[in-house]
Amino acid sequence: MKKNTSVLALALLATLPFAASAAEGVSYNYVQGGYAATDTDGGDADGWGVDGSVAIAPNFHLFGSYSNQEIDRTPIDFDQWRVGVGYNREIAPRADLVTRVAYEKFDAGRGLDYDGWSAEVGVRGALARNFEGYAMAGYEDGDEYDGEFYGRLGAQVKFNPNWGVSGDVKFVDGDTQWFVGPRFTW
Repeated sequence: MKKNTSVLALALLATLPFAASAAEGVSYNYVQGGYAATDTDGGDADGWGVDGSVAIAPNFHLFGSYSNQEIDRTPIDFDQWRVGVGYNREIAPRADLVTRVAYEKFDAGRGLDYDGWSAEVGVRGALARNFEGYAMAGYEDGDEYDGEFYGRLGAQVKFNPNWGVSGDVKFVDGDTQWFVGPRFTW
């Protein structure tokens, strides 16, 4: 019995470095939907989008997003989506270091169909009981476009533990993407 207890104790001690979870007030289990817009040097577009995340382990989460937007003053619309995996590590009681990698797809029909990938790193934290924010720096590249660095800022105002309003803006050279809408967190 003592041997089994020692083995169990060693196994628990070995998992301690991996047992950290999200910072207090930050959840990686959510779904949101709302208004999406893209402002570019060549024209603007707007429409709707949905995205979400689900924690699959204390420090790992899966995420995905989809948006459909129509280019202003044209009948052309496009779909954008991304799916990926993220790693979050608590660096302070209310802040996480977050890294993510994703597969990305852009499809406007008419032969405008691009595949790509992105990687980003940043900080996400609960800045107050009902307010959280994040700042990310990333790099994206694809089969039909040159790689570029980008920045992403976001925030959420929480009405209660489950409901809030979130916003996100992504800055890429000559391209700014916006999202705002309600979020359900569990």
